[in-house]
Amino acid sequence: MTSSWPASAVPAAYLTPGTGSFTEFLALAEPRLLPGGQQHKDGVTAGTAHLTESVHGTTIVAVTFADGVVIAGDRRATMGSMIAQRDIEKVFIADNFSAIGIAGTAGIAVEMVRLFQLELEHYEKIEGVSLSLDGKANRLATMIRGNLGAAMQGLAVVPLFAGFDVDRAAATILDPEEAKSAGRIFAYDVVGGKYEEHDYHAVGSGSVFAKSALKKRHQRDADQRTAVKAAVEALYDAADDDSATGGPDINRRIYPIVVVVGARGAEKLPSAQVALVAQEVVAGRQQNPGG
Repeated sequence: MTSSWPASAVPAAYLTPGTGSFTEFLALAEPRLLPGGQQHKDGVTAGTAHLTESVHGTTIVAVTFADGVVIAGDRRATMGSMIAQRDIEKVFIADNFSAIGIAGTAGIAVEMVRLFQLELEHYEKIEGVSLSLDGKANRLATMIRGNLGAAMQGLAVVPLFAGFDVDRAAATILDPEEAKSAGRIFAYDVVGGKYEEHDYHAVGSGSVFAKSALKKRHQRDADQRTAVKAAVEALYDAADDDSATGGPDINRRIYPIVVVVGARGAEKLPSAQVALVAQEVVAGRQQNPGG
């Protein structure tokens, strides 16, 4: 069956065989759809004309445990010294075995996450296999590097990437003496530099306080609930000292977003489950404010 579309009506990029990278395809076919690619009538990239009014996400933490990795984020977004949103979501499932949290300019960061999710899905459909965890981390680094122009104008995006390394888990089964944690964490800088972190990490305005908390609470052989509680406590400590980070808001029923990635895949924990952990943390701090 022949197509009713005339060949001249279809952009060449749609008819040209390419790689498994959706980002590269989009750069050829519709570059305006890339994060930071939309232009105002005056030619200024969206968001750069009013840097002081851009919305920023704040603190994200990741913690490895015996069976995988936990990544969690607070819910506050700020605009200068004002609270722009109290219940923003900053942690997303990227694919079956990975998740990503965002800090920095919220609008561009969310666009980048959506594009990253499509990138992983596109690669799997084109190549017939999923990217390795290292491959996913490298793809994200390339996307951050593509945002360098906006970052230099103050619209930086600093994600935290975490996942379960299926290949490493399989190798550990075959050779227990070479056992390594299958839960892995990758941090980035604004120019796309990628750095693997071990055990735990945090990014965003409250990251210094969150990492100090995790240094004391992290346990490599912890079970999932212990790791989730450590992540929530770290966010609580960050909120205690950083005005841009929001702590558990029991009155409004706003709690951190928590995603657990393990051998069974990535799962966003139900709000009710996170609420129980957050309420336990708050109750404990009423007895001992310093934790």
